[in-house]
Parts: sequence; structure tokens; C-alpha cells
Amino acid sequence: MKNIILSTDSYKTSHYLQYPLGTENVSSYIEARSGLQIMFFGLQAYLKKIAGSVVSVSDVIKAAEFCKAHGVPFNHDGWMDIATRLNGKLPVRIEALPEGTIVKSGVPMVQIMNTDPRHAWLTSYLETALLRAVWYPSTVATVSMKARSIIKHFLEMTSDNPDAELPFKLHDFGARGVSSGESAELGGMAHLVNFAGSDTIEGVLAAAEYYGPSDLMAGFSIPAAEHSTITSWGPDRERDAYANMIDQYGGDGKIYAVVSDSYDIYKACGEIWPSLKEKIDNKGGLLVIRPDSGDPIKVTLDVVSILADKMGYSVNSKGYKVLPDNIRIIQGDGVDNQAIFDILTNFEKHGFSASNIAFGMGGGLLQKCNRDTFKFAMKCNAIFIDGEWKDVYKKPATDSSKSSKAGRQIVVKDGDFLKAARADSNTGLDNRLQIVYENGEILRTQTFEEVREVARKSLQ
Repeated sequence: MKNIILSTDSYKTSHYLQYPLGTENVSSYIEARSGLQIMFFGLQAYLKKIAGSVVSVSDVIKAAEFCKAHGVPFNHDGWMDIATRLNGKLPVRIEALPEGTIVKSGVPMVQIMNTDPRHAWLTSYLETALLRAVWYPSTVATVSMKARSIIKHFLEMTSDNPDAELPFKLHDFGARGVSSGESAELGGMAHLVNFAGSDTIEGVLAAAEYYGPSDLMAGFSIPAAEHSTITSWGPDRERDAYANMIDQYGGDGKIYAVVSDSYDIYKACGEIWPSLKEKIDNKGGLLVIRPDSGDPIKVTLDVVSILADKMGYSVNSKGYKVLPDNIRIIQGDGVDNQAIFDILTNFEKHGFSASNIAFGMGGGLLQKCNRDTFKFAMKCNAIFIDGEWKDVYKKPATDSSKSSKAGRQIVVKDGDFLKAARADSNTGLDNRLQIVYENGEILRTQTFEEVREVARKSLQ
């Protein structure tokens, strides 16, 4: 890991001199304040990066040199004490909800406090890295969760086998559209809490690395064409390009996808693919046709209607039309949760089952978000000074939505939901915030399947 001392905002380096004299402990918590339900995920990946000895004397020296040149103060004695006396281990205790938990707005997901009275400043110093570690994967997990809810609704309305179909109805297409490889890792594995389909290899690998087991395969994909492989055959040989895909990847139990809008999606679905129907049937497997341009709501309905007319369809037990078992559609262009809802609404309105279509989401899943999407914040809620805990909070007269919680927090069950409560006035209650990290050691971990199970139970 890079120098953790410098994984912060510049102004944080000056805060060690700003707390009241005698402050021994500072407590802070992380919550989302959007008014929406949020799925908590991603903290364990960060904890594994800061486990053990992560601050060296060399790190301190380099950070001191940087801060001097940068024009900001530096807590040389504090960091050197951590590097030497504390053997480079961070003297903080971090409590968190089980990952995969879904909470209402305003419920703390994480709470952190320093454990050494000489380092009360450290709690807030870690805000930048800790908040960043939580808000992004939790936001992606939440976006993916909301997509799952939309798709599940339409499958239950229009499909004969919704539970079997749901895990592969939203595929992660976002690897190329994110700002960094780390975003692909964190966002990619966050999506996989809800679904099992992904083309973001870094996210699949991250799920095994940070959550395990080490041989975990959390996400799956299939052979698929892109425009370059289809158009390399030229416009006059488009049918040959499609036939080659059938030859190469067809077969019993196999699935393959072919982008089909390189020239004219309507000709492809109305003429070329029907001319290959016998070959598709004889070869076996499942062909997934991908339109990739135009208005997604209109084009997807046009495509399913043309395919139903030319390739046939059946009517399921719920009265909706379903393409032959070996033909489906995937829409991966212009997809976000609103588009998914609109497309499936349009399908249902015209008598087509949601079974006919899957979705690929790229930027809408991994990149079209920021910390304010669900209004994540980390705020100080208490300090221990002069032998007692004192409340710390903010309550801006100009914006009540930015008010923060006072006092150390716990999270308790309230009917079917979780709610925040003060720790000092609710002793004896079952606190869902569990200690996951203390003084450099990870005290509790979850496997990826355990995270998925928590999410499944939270969604019930």
C-alpha cells in the first residue's frame, strides 16, 4: 500500500493541534443521508489494506518532507510514535454493520474511535480514506440492488421462473468506463453482491482477494462479439460473421452473444438471423442478440417483436409472449435503472415477458455516481475529555439536512428495520455494530457468500 500518512486531505495534517486540551478519544461515524435505503458494502477490502504494520519510519520521513514543501503542518511526533512504539499499527477501533446489510437513511454503518489517548487526532485523519472506502462500493451495491428490485418485480409479473432467471439479468459492462482499476475492483465486486454476471474481471478477482475463499468465482460471463469482430467481415458478409459465431460458440448448454446493429438491426433480426434459424437450432445452445444503438426503449421492443414474428414464440402460464428457448436479447447501451424500468414496462404493456431480455450496465452502474448520490458523510459524534464522554454534533441553521448525530452510537432492531440509538442510554440492547478492526488487527471477516446471504435476508 502507498504511504497511508498521505492518503488524506491536506487540511487534515493541521487538525492534531485543534482539539481541546485534554482530549483523549474522538469518535466518528459514517452514514448516508439521502432518505433512501442503502446497502452497506466494501469496508473489508480497506481493512485488509490497513491490517498489520502499515506505517514505517521511512513513511514518516517522506510524509514530513512532503508536508513541509506542500506548506502544511505535520504531526511528526505522533506519526513517529505510531511507527516505532506501536510498530506501525493504527491505534483505532472500527465497528461496522455486517456487510450486505440494508439500512434506512441516517443509520450509522461504521463507527471509529482511537484507542490510544495520545492519538485522538487520528480518528478524523482517517476520514478521507475510510469514507472513500465505504461510499463508492456501497453506492454501486445500492444501484445494483435497486436494479435487482425492478427486474424482480417484472419477472414475478411476467415470467414462469423468476428466481432462476434473476441472477443473470444484469451484467456488469463497466470496466472500461470507470476512472481507475481500483474502481473496477470495488464497483465490480459490489455489483456481484446482487447478481452473478460480470465482464469486469478485476471485480471478480477482488471478491476472491478481499472476501474469499481464494478460489471463489463470484461472477460469470460468456463468449460475445464486438463490432470490430463483426465488421471485419464487411457488410456483404455479415451473415457469415453471424454463422461463424454459431459455429464457434454454439452447442448444448452453451450461451453466446452477438452484437447485431453494425449496419441495420432491423435487417439483422428480420432477415439475417431468421435465415440462420435452422443452423441455430441444430447447433444447440442459446443465442443472445444485442442491439447497441438507437432509443433503447423503442429498439428493444422493435427487436423482440420482429424476432417473435420471424422466429416464433410461445405464451407462458402468465399470458406473456416468450421467444424460443434458444434466443434472447441483451440491451447494453444507454442502460440505467430508469431505462430498465421503462424497457420492462414497455415489454409488459405489449405482452412480452421480461424473460426475453437481459441488461448490461456500464457507466450507469460503476461511474455515474458520486459521494452525494446517497449523501454519504463521516462526522464526529463524541470526544472523551476530562474523564467523560461529551457530545459533539453540527446543526447548521442554513441546512438542517446536514445535522449530525450527538453521542456514541449503536444500531438496534426496530421492528423490520434497523435504527440508530445513543450508546449511553441504550445499554443492554443488541448492538448490530460489531468490532471489525482494532489496533492493526482484523477481528471479524465475512466470505463473499456470507455477504450475499446478509443481503438476501435484508431484502426479504
